[in-house]
Amino acid sequence: MTSLSEAPAPRRDIVLVVDDNPETLGFLSEALEDADATVLVATSGRMALTIAEKITPDIILLDAMMPHMDGFETCQQMKASGTLAHVPVIFMTGLTDTEHVVRGLECGGVDYLSKPINLDELRARIRVHLANARTALSARVALDAAGRHLLAVGLDGVVRWATPQAAKLLEAADGDPFSAAIGAWLASHRDPGDGHGPTADDMQFSYLGAIGPNEFLFRITAAIPTDDPERLRAVFGLTPREAEVLLWIAGGKANRDIGEILGLSPRTVNKHLEQIYIKLGVENRASAAVKAAHALRDG
Repeated sequence: MTSLSEAPAPRRDIVLVVDDNPETLGFLSEALEDADATVLVATSGRMALTIAEKITPDIILLDAMMPHMDGFETCQQMKASGTLAHVPVIFMTGLTDTEHVVRGLECGGVDYLSKPINLDELRARIRVHLANARTALSARVALDAAGRHLLAVGLDGVVRWATPQAAKLLEAADGDPFSAAIGAWLASHRDPGDGHGPTADDMQFSYLGAIGPNEFLFRITAAIPTDDPERLRAVFGLTPREAEVLLWIAGGKANRDIGEILGLSPRTVNKHLEQIYIKLGVENRASAAVKAAHALRDG
């Protein structure tokens, strides 16, 4: 019997193995379980999606060629899911043509293994990608806690993940004009350069660089066409100080930064924000930023 005073056993990695060949599933399951992993198995892409919706794996081994829904389509659907977007996918394939390798990476895979699978190579690649995924997740948690307006997108411009502040800013805008604009920009700009990026629907996207295979990091702010707070004061019936605070909110500044710029305490900035929200008829700073950007643009 285990003593209550004993330390709990370390958490086992959860590996989802997807292959329509029962022999391959059995071979890989046994090898991974011997390496102290918890193994989930699926014989089709649809079954894999169903399992992953209930239990989020730490890493996914995915057969590229399966009937009905192949591995490429399965991976695309996984990466479109908020809960699975961060999970690394390693393709397993007998297809070593460059076209298929590139296709696997473009749809969100981080690596591929050629069949027949070499177990030593498999274990090594799993260790590397699990470590990379956990490092990336820790960084995202830190960014979320810091309230940064950051988001990561794929080559098509579709959002892979976003910090809470960035997500609010996107949700407050009308429609979804961002993916096409970012995707088109990425097609012609891969060097961070001066950090500039596309502008879409009053949102400015500053390109910060690639952070993984086919994953690119942007900072998002409301695009401000003028630095004149008088327009905001007139449109929304604000006091001069409230208009100044709103201008900097629309520019993506945090309360502490606004306080330093305007010589105000954080508490005073919060008081001004309360009045701004009431006058604009909004509930959060993201919605206020979007309304301010629209007012400045239309002015």
